[in-house]
Amino acid sequence: MVNENALVVYKNKPAIVKELSDGKISILLQDGGQVKVREKDIELIHRGPVKDFSGIQGSSVSEKALREAWELLTDEGAPVPLKDLAALVFGEYTPSSAYAAYCLLQDGLYFSGNIDAILPRSKDEVNAVEAKRTEKQRETGERTQFLERLKACIKKPAENIMPADDARFMQDVEALAYGKSEKSRTMRDLGFSETPEEAHSLLLKTGFWTAEVNPHPCRFGLPLNHVNICPDAPPPEERRDLCHLAAFAIDSPWSHDPDDAVSIETDEAGKSVLYVHIADPASSISANSHAEREARDRGATLYLPEDTIRMLADDALPLFALGLSEKSPALTFKITLDTDGEIKDVDIFPSIVKVRRISYEDADKEIERADNTDAAALRALYELAQRNFKRRSILGAVNIELPDVHISVKDGDVKIEPFVQYRSVSLVRECMIIAGEGAGTWAAGKGLAFPYIGQEVEIQGKIPGGLAGSWQMRRGMRQRVLSTRPARHYGLGIDTYSQVTSPLRRYTDLLSHLQIRAFLRGEKTLSTDEVSARLGFSEAAAVAAVQAERASNNHWTMVYLCGKKDSVWDGVAIDKKGNRWVVIIPSLALETQVSLQKDVSPNDDVQLILKSVNIPKGEAVFLNR
Repeated sequence: MVNENALVVYKNKPAIVKELSDGKISILLQDGGQVKVREKDIELIHRGPVKDFSGIQGSSVSEKALREAWELLTDEGAPVPLKDLAALVFGEYTPSSAYAAYCLLQDGLYFSGNIDAILPRSKDEVNAVEAKRTEKQRETGERTQFLERLKACIKKPAENIMPADDARFMQDVEALAYGKSEKSRTMRDLGFSETPEEAHSLLLKTGFWTAEVNPHPCRFGLPLNHVNICPDAPPPEERRDLCHLAAFAIDSPWSHDPDDAVSIETDEAGKSVLYVHIADPASSISANSHAEREARDRGATLYLPEDTIRMLADDALPLFALGLSEKSPALTFKITLDTDGEIKDVDIFPSIVKVRRISYEDADKEIERADNTDAAALRALYELAQRNFKRRSILGAVNIELPDVHISVKDGDVKIEPFVQYRSVSLVRECMIIAGEGAGTWAAGKGLAFPYIGQEVEIQGKIPGGLAGSWQMRRGMRQRVLSTRPARHYGLGIDTYSQVTSPLRRYTDLLSHLQIRAFLRGEKTLSTDEVSARLGFSEAAAVAAVQAERASNNHWTMVYLCGKKDSVWDGVAIDKKGNRWVVIIPSLALETQVSLQKDVSPNDDVQLILKSVNIPKGEAVFLNR
């Protein structure tokens, strides 16, 4: 039973009982505060009377006396109450010695238990605790010295180089910069904001990271390991031999995973027949196989300037990519078009094709020349593409043309190459759109659960021409919607659309192929619920990949601009926002906001001067020249 003026412990701190009333106990705290508590919230260590806290403090006994008491209790082996421990260690049981003994119990080096039954720890336990404390003291000392070095390096980085061994103390900063953690003790100790950008800045400033470290894929939670289990090669099966057709895989010089090719012919009725040959990984990949699950988890191939992290194993390319060997297995989409470019018939079947890989630049040269069989076929494909573009435009398609670049990094050297708008680029684009429209129409006619793609457009007001118009139209494009039901794709001007031309690069395309392949074999296809679940899961990963690619491209653009202070760049004024203009720098495909010094109109050319670059924030500051 607690009495007034007794010494108690409340939340491990001493307190004095001042008043007992109606089951509540009023206690006085060391800081002068007074609170009411229940008896179970406190521990009685001395009945007092205690008037104040003078003399009530932690243990100040010598180490020798303390060890003698510990050894004596160890020999006796029986638990003792707090009162006996106080008398043994301090020679008396007083409020002061009672609290000092309580502190020894809380310290935990020599004793354990509670105030009613205190036991001495074993020698091994004491040695282990002492070793742990010694190590902690050493680490604390080393960390204190590390923080001093770090502060000096932040203040004068050129004069203070951090030793490599200090990297172990920066692991929490790296985890924050990579987005793997939301906290950082080091950042907190330095008084810095605990954000990925601030952590990135500190790592650069102190030399633990170079500008070449790209943290963005990790921030989006994307795996950077390469897939190591390769699907089987296409199994033997009956394939239609189309090697007599001129088939072209047209792509950029830096593309290394060709998964589509195109051919054209005219049928007996004079209709144009477009063949879109597509890599056929679904010939050996089945739903719920390791390769399918891995591709689903990744959503898409991650194209980074410094690396390509494929959705399927790198070793799958020689098995399925088109044109890497003399003859390639493919899944061919044979699409018959009328004179207006409308799809009249779609046939899908496994095939063998002989594919010629060709760059956009060389394809353009042959389109212009058209003096041999291949050139004539390319010319016919280009004309078909033009008719389809005109058809889609009449149907309300939104045609956006904004600058784009290819960014590559090799041995830390950043190279930015603007995309040239070759005519064959539109050739490939339109053929792929026709294939997607044809596949969607075919699947809808068969009643398949299929990854259909729809898109809404909200463009209001008068749209200017040029880059300013394309920029405004892009702002009016809503995010695409994946569904198992056909929906109009207003951006393309098409009622039914899917994507099937990149099964090596996009999971949704592979999923389409899995459904098509199962149907062609007479096997059970995935249900609507199964397709919906796969779409929801994979699309989240695919969106993260797109975001990581954009952030990575911007990161390397900032790295490229470092060291180019006061360089001059040609830009195009796009849209005025208050006192600032959105300006596009076409050679970098970079948007920035600038205060322009003269009256300008949308699509006017302006010149900008680079004044600063902030890699962690992904920002470059330009001024009007």
